[in-house]
Amino acid sequence: MKIEKIISPLDLIYYEYDKKMKRLYFDTNYSNRFIELEFFKITYHLSKQNIKFRVLKDKSIEFTKQKFSLKDKFKKLLTYIDYKKQNIYLLNDAKIKFAKNIPLFEIKYIKQRVEFHKYDAIIFSSKNAVLAIESMNKEWRKVPSYAISEQTAKLVRDMGGHLKFAGKTRHGDEFAYELLGCELKGKRVLYLRAKEIVSNMLEILQNNGIKCDDIIVYENYFKEPKEKKALPKNSKIIFSSPSTIKYFLQAFSWHESYKAISIGRTTAKYFPEYIKPIIADKTSLKACVIKALETK
Repeated sequence: MKIEKIISPLDLIYYEYDKKMKRLYFDTNYSNRFIELEFFKITYHLSKQNIKFRVLKDKSIEFTKQKFSLKDKFKKLLTYIDYKKQNIYLLNDAKIKFAKNIPLFEIKYIKQRVEFHKYDAIIFSSKNAVLAIESMNKEWRKVPSYAISEQTAKLVRDMGGHLKFAGKTRHGDEFAYELLGCELKGKRVLYLRAKEIVSNMLEILQNNGIKCDDIIVYENYFKEPKEKKALPKNSKIIFSSPSTIKYFLQAFSWHESYKAISIGRTTAKYFPEYIKPIIADKTSLKACVIKALETK
Protein backbone atom coordinates (compact mmCIF):
# COMPACT_ATOMS: atom_id res chain seq x y z
CA MET A 1 0.00 0.00 0.00
CA LYS A 2 1.66 3.23 -1.17
CA ILE A 3 0.27 5.86 1.19
CA GLU A 4 2.14 8.66 -0.64
CA LYS A 5 0.27 7.80 -3.85
CA ILE A 6 -3.08 7.62 -2.05
CA ILE A 7 -2.74 11.03 -0.38
CA SER A 8 -1.03 12.78 -3.32
CA PRO A 9 -4.32 14.05 -4.92
CA LEU A 10 -5.21 15.83 -1.67
CA ASP A 11 -2.51 18.53 -2.15
CA LEU A 12 -1.81 18.62 1.57
CA ILE A 13 -0.21 21.71 3.07
CA TYR A 14 -0.31 21.18 6.84
CA TYR A 15 0.21 17.42 7.07
CA GLU A 16 3.44 15.59 6.15
CA TYR A 17 3.93 11.84 5.81
CA ASP A 18 6.68 10.00 7.71
CA LYS A 19 7.33 6.76 5.79
CA LYS A 20 9.26 5.04 8.55
CA MET A 21 6.68 5.73 11.25
CA LYS A 22 3.80 5.30 8.77
CA ARG A 23 2.18 8.41 10.13
CA LEU A 24 0.84 11.77 8.94
CA TYR A 25 1.94 14.63 11.19
CA PHE A 26 0.62 18.17 11.07
CA ASP A 27 2.80 21.22 11.59
CA THR A 28 2.42 22.18 15.26
CA ASN A 29 3.59 25.72 14.49
CA TYR A 30 0.13 26.41 13.10
CA SER A 31 -3.30 26.11 14.67
CA ASN A 32 -6.16 27.37 12.55
CA ARG A 33 -9.32 26.32 10.77
CA PHE A 34 -7.36 25.23 7.69
CA ILE A 35 -5.72 22.41 9.68
CA GLU A 36 -9.18 21.18 10.74
CA LEU A 37 -10.41 21.32 7.15
CA GLU A 38 -7.35 19.38 5.96
CA PHE A 39 -7.82 16.81 8.74
CA PHE A 40 -11.42 16.17 7.67
CA LYS A 41 -10.37 16.02 4.01
CA ILE A 42 -7.77 13.34 4.81
CA THR A 43 -9.98 11.17 7.03
CA TYR A 44 -12.89 11.35 4.56
CA HIS A 45 -10.62 10.39 1.65
CA LEU A 46 -9.03 7.48 3.55
CA SER A 47 -12.42 6.15 4.68
CA LYS A 48 -13.69 6.33 1.11
CA GLN A 49 -10.63 4.37 -0.05
CA ASN A 50 -11.17 1.79 2.73
CA ILE A 51 -7.73 2.53 4.17
CA LYS A 52 -7.28 1.49 7.80
CA PHE A 53 -5.98 4.25 10.05
CA ARG A 54 -6.30 5.61 13.54
CA VAL A 55 -6.23 9.16 14.87
CA LEU A 56 -3.83 9.76 17.74
CA LYS A 57 -4.29 12.25 20.59
CA ASP A 58 -2.17 14.87 18.85
CA LYS A 59 -4.36 14.62 15.70
CA SER A 60 -1.63 12.80 13.77
CA ILE A 61 -2.91 9.93 11.62
CA GLU A 62 -1.32 6.50 11.80
CA PHE A 63 -1.53 3.78 9.15
CA THR A 64 -1.18 0.46 10.88
CA LYS A 65 -2.82 -2.78 11.87
CA GLN A 66 -5.85 -2.42 14.12
CA LYS A 67 -4.24 -4.49 16.91
CA PHE A 68 -0.80 -3.80 18.32
CA SER A 69 1.39 -6.69 19.33
CA LEU A 70 3.99 -6.45 22.06
CA LYS A 71 6.58 -6.85 19.31
CA ASP A 72 5.21 -3.79 17.47
CA LYS A 73 5.35 -1.66 20.62
CA PHE A 74 8.89 -2.81 21.42
CA LYS A 75 10.00 -2.04 17.86
CA LYS A 76 8.58 1.49 18.11
CA LEU A 77 10.33 2.01 21.44
CA LEU A 78 13.67 0.96 19.93
CA THR A 79 13.12 3.34 17.01
CA TYR A 80 12.40 6.20 19.41
CA ILE A 81 15.55 5.46 21.45
CA ASP A 82 17.62 5.38 18.25
CA TYR A 83 16.18 8.75 17.17
CA LYS A 84 16.99 10.34 20.53
CA LYS A 85 20.63 9.22 20.34
CA GLN A 86 21.30 10.77 16.94
CA ASN A 87 23.18 14.05 16.57
CA ILE A 88 21.12 16.05 14.08
CA TYR A 89 21.76 19.77 13.74
CA LEU A 90 19.68 22.62 12.34
CA LEU A 91 21.61 25.78 11.55
CA ASN A 92 18.81 28.05 12.76
CA ASP A 93 16.63 28.33 15.86
CA ALA A 94 13.63 26.32 14.58
CA LYS A 95 12.46 23.78 17.18
CA ILE A 96 11.92 20.35 15.61
CA LYS A 97 11.81 17.08 17.52
CA PHE A 98 15.09 15.09 17.55
CA ALA A 99 17.14 18.04 16.20
CA LYS A 100 19.57 20.33 18.02
CA ASN A 101 20.18 23.97 17.07
CA ILE A 102 23.30 25.86 16.05
CA PRO A 103 21.97 29.25 14.80
CA LEU A 104 24.46 30.55 12.21
CA PHE A 105 22.54 33.40 10.61
CA GLU A 106 20.11 36.20 11.30
CA ILE A 107 17.49 37.76 9.04
CA LYS A 108 17.36 41.50 8.54
CA TYR A 109 14.26 43.06 6.96
CA ILE A 110 14.79 45.78 4.37
CA LYS A 111 12.00 48.35 4.66
CA GLN A 112 10.30 49.12 1.36
CA ARG A 113 7.32 51.17 0.28
CA VAL A 114 5.14 48.97 -1.94
CA GLU A 115 1.96 50.11 -3.72
CA PHE A 116 0.10 46.82 -3.66
CA HIS A 117 -2.98 48.23 -5.41
CA LYS A 118 -0.87 48.22 -8.59
CA TYR A 119 -0.43 44.43 -8.59
CA ASP A 120 -2.60 41.43 -9.45
CA ALA A 121 -0.29 38.75 -8.04
CA ILE A 122 2.55 38.34 -5.54
CA ILE A 123 5.18 35.60 -5.76
CA PHE A 124 6.79 34.28 -2.59
CA SER A 125 9.76 31.90 -2.77
CA SER A 126 10.39 31.83 0.98
CA LYS A 127 8.70 32.23 4.35
CA ASN A 128 11.10 35.03 5.22
CA ALA A 129 9.68 37.22 2.47
CA VAL A 130 6.17 36.74 3.90
CA LEU A 131 7.33 37.65 7.41
CA ALA A 132 9.27 40.64 6.12
CA ILE A 133 6.41 42.22 4.17
CA GLU A 134 3.93 41.47 6.97
CA SER A 135 6.09 43.60 9.28
CA MET A 136 5.95 46.54 6.84
CA ASN A 137 2.61 46.62 5.09
CA LYS A 138 -0.41 44.37 5.62
CA GLU A 139 -2.00 45.45 2.32
CA TRP A 140 -0.22 42.49 0.63
CA ARG A 141 -2.91 40.22 2.10
CA LYS A 142 -5.48 41.51 -0.40
CA VAL A 143 -3.41 40.44 -3.44
CA PRO A 144 -3.48 36.77 -4.62
CA SER A 145 -0.29 35.01 -3.49
CA TYR A 146 1.65 32.32 -5.33
CA ALA A 147 3.85 30.34 -2.90
CA ILE A 148 6.79 28.11 -3.80
CA SER A 149 5.92 25.33 -1.35
CA GLU A 150 3.54 24.08 1.32
CA GLN A 151 5.73 25.68 3.99
CA THR A 152 5.43 29.17 2.49
CA ALA A 153 1.75 28.59 1.66
CA LYS A 154 0.99 27.76 5.30
CA LEU A 155 2.44 31.04 6.45
CA VAL A 156 0.57 33.04 3.78
CA ARG A 157 -2.70 31.55 5.04
CA ASP A 158 -1.76 31.92 8.70
CA MET A 159 -1.07 35.64 8.16
CA GLY A 160 -4.47 36.09 6.54
CA GLY A 161 -3.17 36.29 2.98
CA HIS A 162 -5.05 35.27 -0.14
CA LEU A 163 -3.37 31.99 -1.18
CA LYS A 164 -3.97 31.37 -4.86
CA PHE A 165 -1.39 28.68 -5.61
CA ALA A 166 1.12 26.47 -3.79
CA GLY A 167 3.93 24.92 -5.82
CA LYS A 168 4.37 21.16 -5.99
CA THR A 169 8.00 20.99 -7.18
CA ARG A 170 9.23 23.22 -4.30
CA HIS A 171 12.34 24.35 -6.18
CA GLY A 172 13.10 27.79 -7.65
CA ASP A 173 13.43 27.16 -11.40
CA GLU A 174 10.80 24.39 -11.43
CA PHE A 175 8.44 26.70 -9.52
CA ALA A 176 8.90 29.30 -12.27
CA TYR A 177 7.77 26.75 -14.86
CA GLU A 178 4.76 25.85 -12.68
CA LEU A 179 3.82 29.54 -12.64
CA LEU A 180 3.72 29.56 -16.44
CA GLY A 181 0.52 27.54 -16.17
CA CYS A 182 -1.10 29.94 -13.69
CA GLU A 183 -2.42 32.46 -16.25
CA LEU A 184 -0.12 35.27 -15.12
CA LYS A 185 0.43 36.65 -18.63
CA GLY A 186 -0.96 40.14 -18.89
CA LYS A 187 -1.15 40.51 -15.11
CA ARG A 188 0.91 42.86 -12.96
CA VAL A 189 3.15 40.52 -10.99
CA LEU A 190 5.44 41.28 -8.04
CA TYR A 191 8.18 39.03 -6.68
CA LEU A 192 9.14 39.77 -3.06
CA ARG A 193 12.58 38.29 -2.47
CA ALA A 194 15.89 38.10 -0.62
CA LYS A 195 18.89 40.25 -1.47
CA GLU A 196 20.70 37.16 -2.76
CA ILE A 197 18.82 34.55 -4.78
CA VAL A 198 20.09 31.41 -6.50
CA SER A 199 17.28 30.56 -8.93
CA ASN A 200 16.63 31.94 -12.42
CA MET A 201 12.93 32.46 -11.75
CA LEU A 202 12.74 36.08 -12.90
CA GLU A 203 14.53 35.30 -16.14
CA ILE A 204 12.34 32.25 -16.83
CA LEU A 205 9.13 34.23 -16.27
CA GLN A 206 10.24 37.17 -18.41
CA ASN A 207 11.45 34.90 -21.22
CA ASN A 208 7.97 33.38 -21.30
CA GLY A 209 6.08 36.64 -21.53
CA ILE A 210 5.32 37.27 -17.85
CA LYS A 211 6.36 40.76 -16.78
CA CYS A 212 7.44 40.67 -13.17
CA ASP A 213 8.73 43.39 -10.85
CA ASP A 214 10.97 42.36 -7.98
CA ILE A 215 11.59 44.05 -4.64
CA ILE A 216 14.18 43.02 -2.04
CA VAL A 217 12.57 42.76 1.41
CA TYR A 218 15.18 40.88 3.46
CA GLU A 219 18.75 39.63 3.67
CA ASN A 220 20.57 37.18 5.91
CA TYR A 221 24.00 37.49 7.44
CA PHE A 222 26.46 35.31 9.37
CA LYS A 223 26.10 34.94 13.13
CA GLU A 224 29.03 33.60 15.16
CA PRO A 225 28.06 30.39 17.02
CA LYS A 226 28.17 30.54 20.82
CA GLU A 227 30.44 27.49 20.91
CA LYS A 228 32.91 26.49 18.22
CA LYS A 229 33.84 23.02 19.45
CA ALA A 230 33.82 20.24 16.86
CA LEU A 231 30.55 18.38 16.38
CA PRO A 232 30.47 14.66 17.27
CA LYS A 233 31.50 12.18 14.60
CA ASN A 234 28.64 10.89 12.42
CA SER A 235 26.66 14.08 12.99
CA LYS A 236 23.97 14.94 10.46
CA ILE A 237 23.81 18.60 9.49
CA ILE A 238 20.79 20.15 7.77
CA PHE A 239 21.43 22.87 5.20
CA SER A 240 18.41 24.98 4.28
CA SER A 241 20.07 27.36 1.77
CA PRO A 242 23.39 27.94 -0.02
CA SER A 243 24.27 30.55 2.61
CA THR A 244 24.04 27.95 5.41
CA ILE A 245 26.71 25.89 3.60
CA LYS A 246 28.96 28.94 3.46
CA TYR A 247 28.32 29.86 7.10
CA PHE A 248 28.84 26.32 8.44
CA LEU A 249 32.19 25.93 6.68
CA GLN A 250 33.14 29.38 7.93
CA ALA A 251 32.51 28.30 11.53
CA PHE A 252 33.42 24.59 11.53
CA SER A 253 35.69 22.06 9.85
CA TRP A 254 34.04 19.26 7.91
CA HIS A 255 34.66 15.68 9.08
CA GLU A 256 34.38 12.79 6.64
CA SER A 257 31.93 11.01 8.98
CA TYR A 258 29.39 13.86 8.80
CA LYS A 259 26.27 13.59 6.66
CA ALA A 260 24.89 16.65 4.87
CA ILE A 261 21.10 16.88 4.41
CA SER A 262 20.05 19.41 1.77
CA ILE A 263 16.59 20.96 1.83
CA GLY A 264 16.42 20.86 -1.97
CA ARG A 265 18.18 20.38 -5.29
CA THR A 266 19.08 24.07 -5.68
CA THR A 267 20.92 24.14 -2.34
CA ALA A 268 22.58 20.81 -3.18
CA LYS A 269 24.37 22.42 -6.15
CA TYR A 270 26.37 24.69 -3.84
CA PHE A 271 28.23 22.08 -1.80
CA PRO A 272 31.98 21.71 -2.35
CA GLU A 273 33.01 18.54 -4.21
CA TYR A 274 34.13 16.76 -1.05
CA ILE A 275 30.60 16.90 0.46
CA LYS A 276 27.94 14.69 -1.12
CA PRO A 277 24.54 15.86 0.16
CA ILE A 278 21.42 13.78 0.66
CA ILE A 279 18.32 15.63 -0.55
CA ALA A 280 15.16 15.71 1.59
CA ASP A 281 11.91 14.47 0.08
CA LYS A 282 10.24 17.84 0.68
CA THR A 283 11.51 21.39 1.10
CA SER A 284 10.75 21.66 4.80
CA LEU A 285 12.95 21.44 7.88
CA LYS A 286 10.68 18.70 9.24
CA ALA A 287 11.30 16.67 6.06
CA CYS A 288 15.03 17.29 6.44
CA VAL A 289 14.95 15.92 10.01
CA ILE A 290 12.99 12.88 8.84
CA LYS A 291 15.56 12.27 6.08
CA ALA A 292 18.38 12.62 8.63
CA LEU A 293 16.71 10.07 10.92
CA GLU A 294 16.39 7.63 8.00
CA THR A 295 20.00 8.09 6.89
CA LYS A 296 22.55 5.58 8.21
